[in-house]
Amino acid sequence: MRIIRQWLTDREGSGGRDILSLTLLFGIIFFQALGRFPLLDPDEGRYAEIPREMLERWDFVTPCLNYVKYFEKPPLHYWLNALAMSIFGRNEFSARLPGAAMGLLTIVVTYHAGRKLYGRRAGVISAVMLGTSLGFCALARLDITDMTLTCTLSASLIFFMLATREGEKRKGTCYHLGYACAALAVLAKGLIGLLFPGAIIFLYLLLTRRWRLLAEMRLATGIPLFLAVAAPWFVLVSLRNPEFARFFFIHEHFERFTSTVHGRFQPFWYFIPVLAGTMLPWSLYIPTALRGRWRDRKTGTGDSLLYLAIWAVFIFFFFSKSNSKLIPYILPTFPPLALLAGEKVAAVMDGEFTPLALPSYLAGGILCLIGGCLALYPHLAGDPLLTGTGGTVIGLLFIVQGGWAVAAARKKDVLVLVIGLALCSCLIETAAPPFVLPALGGWRSSRDMGLLAARLAPPGATIASIGLDQGLSFYARRRIMVIGDPNELEFGSRQGDNSAWFLDVPRFSRLWHGTAPVYLVISDMELAYLKNIITPPFTVLGRTRRKMLITNR
Repeated sequence: MRIIRQWLTDREGSGGRDILSLTLLFGIIFFQALGRFPLLDPDEGRYAEIPREMLERWDFVTPCLNYVKYFEKPPLHYWLNALAMSIFGRNEFSARLPGAAMGLLTIVVTYHAGRKLYGRRAGVISAVMLGTSLGFCALARLDITDMTLTCTLSASLIFFMLATREGEKRKGTCYHLGYACAALAVLAKGLIGLLFPGAIIFLYLLLTRRWRLLAEMRLATGIPLFLAVAAPWFVLVSLRNPEFARFFFIHEHFERFTSTVHGRFQPFWYFIPVLAGTMLPWSLYIPTALRGRWRDRKTGTGDSLLYLAIWAVFIFFFFSKSNSKLIPYILPTFPPLALLAGEKVAAVMDGEFTPLALPSYLAGGILCLIGGCLALYPHLAGDPLLTGTGGTVIGLLFIVQGGWAVAAARKKDVLVLVIGLALCSCLIETAAPPFVLPALGGWRSSRDMGLLAARLAPPGATIASIGLDQGLSFYARRRIMVIGDPNELEFGSRQGDNSAWFLDVPRFSRLWHGTAPVYLVISDMELAYLKNIITPPFTVLGRTRRKMLITNR
């Protein structure tokens, strides 16, 4: 405990030692058992299969999913996954490695920003808060594009913020790194990699009236650098695929934001509970961290704190306004919120505990309530995702964390508060995956069915699925025939002649009753729906809790 106290309170510690300590601590947590659990559908299966097909086809320009064109996302995350797969093999560890690495790098970049702007202590606390935010850790361990966006976008905005400091000796380097990282953010998730930095920086200049910064922002060299990094892939993919531009820029950006075409509509307030839950145990300190930032904008560090607040609030309201909402979208708000909270906590160390008292009591009560619910959940739910042991272990850790928050508030000890909440979060982040992911994989993974189909279906035989569980192609290592609604593959299914691989029910009925062997992945509900088509005799080759593999032979 004394070593941790010294590490958190030292004002002049080595930056290299801090980065090494953070990398070791969160590297162990983020990388533990990445390959032990099956990929979850649809996202992990999709983002593993696309780079697998890139390596198989040796084409890193045109992304394909189940061997049809798939233009919903740019390729940076696919490229990173393909690189990992080429080194470590085509497996779950390789698929998740880039996301975990990007999460770890985001923590390091957050530390660097906090140290440069507010001192070493604030940098360490901010990085620890980010890494021990339960949702940040959970999402870093999944194969999704949002962590890659969060890392590149955060780096871009942080380098700009550092460049605007008075007396900064490496302004040019910081600005150019900001442009390069913004270009990588575009390659990670599309135009929001340009929109977010542009809008946030504009609002910052507008509210602080620091328009003179435009003269030093290296626009003449930064814009060409941005284009040199971001543009080549867009040019190449457009030349090879004339249909790309309309689908990517109109359908995937404008229509995704303004309509419910993707079926992801949620109410405007959706991200309030999402942020509160995913940034536990620190989310209760967000209002305190945001309070007074406009009033204090003209103080020594006030302009940078206002910049962080603009960053977090703009992205939060942008996605709240969007008609397409998913939990990971909120990730880019985590680094600025962690920096704001870390700066506030570091300042309170030298003053009164009062600003943290009410949030600590609230956090204590809420964490204890969550712990109690988790302990009871396996005994009350009909088909729980946690065993009784898992619910008890994780629930008790939450209860201990809540009790620690209350005890620290009563003692008015900031260090005890930070150390206790962080240590309990580290234990939860370490203990939860072995209890949660196996059960979740049973509900949301195609691994068992894909491996079974790959083993039993001879080369050239048809493997079909009602719709498509997107990890099925990854585990079967071959193309899957899709029966019924192609869903996300609808656009790709219409590019070229893919009619033999996308069948309606009448065409599939003729195939099923033909002479060629067919291996079909289907659920009990789907089988009941198609009972007039898929009639006995057929052979059940294997079954999981969700699906079965049957054949017409």
